Amino acid sequence: MLDAKMPEAWRVLRIQSELVDGIERLIALSGAVTVFGSARFTEDSPEYKQGVRLGELLAAEGIPVITGGGPGLMEACNRGAYPQPGASIGLNIELPFEQSANPYQDISLHFRYFFVRKFMFVKHAVGFIGLPGGYGTLDELFEALTLVQTQKVRRFPIVLVGKRYWSGLHDWLVDTVLERSCIDASDLDLFHIVDTVDEAAELIIEYIKQRE
Repeated sequence: MLDAKMPEAWRVLRIQSELVDGIERLIALSGAVTVFGSARFTEDSPEYKQGVRLGELLAAEGIPVITGGGPGLMEACNRGAYPQPGASIGLNIELPFEQSANPYQDISLHFRYFFVRKFMFVKHAVGFIGLPGGYGTLDELFEALTLVQTQKVRRFPIVLVGKRYWSGLHDWLVDTVLERSCIDASDLDLFHIVDTVDEAAELIIEYIKQRE
């Protein structure tokens, strides 16, 4: 029976190792912004170019930019931030497809476990920005909203870029989720939807300045 339990015991040690390494590597960070977005947008897409600009706008102000470290819009934001004063950070995850670390990272961490990676996304963040994305982006978005809603973290701005992309989600939250009293009307104020990355960066930068 003891031998059968050993793999689980070693898994706990691997989890602990990821936590310790992540905390130590990022311990000097403060006031970072975590950006989410799809891995599937290519370099020639308008969304990728907007991701590069977003990384530039934030990191030019000395704000560390954290992404999932992979390709697509994660790469775009890291790429924009990479030459700027603010650190460009990638929290990479082992996946069977899509995920390979992009080369635009001052700090590059690698995780086996999603929940450890999620903890790192939140630990140093004073703002979240969601670019167009799929299940992973939605997962991170609703995790952030839940943490703020339940007051498990200090409230920070959560900004979604692209009204055309996100308006359907907003309408569903209003017409279905709120209508059925599954959330309160005030919960809709926990996030903002804007059209451009310039607007998103302005909201985040202003919040950080007021916070200091």
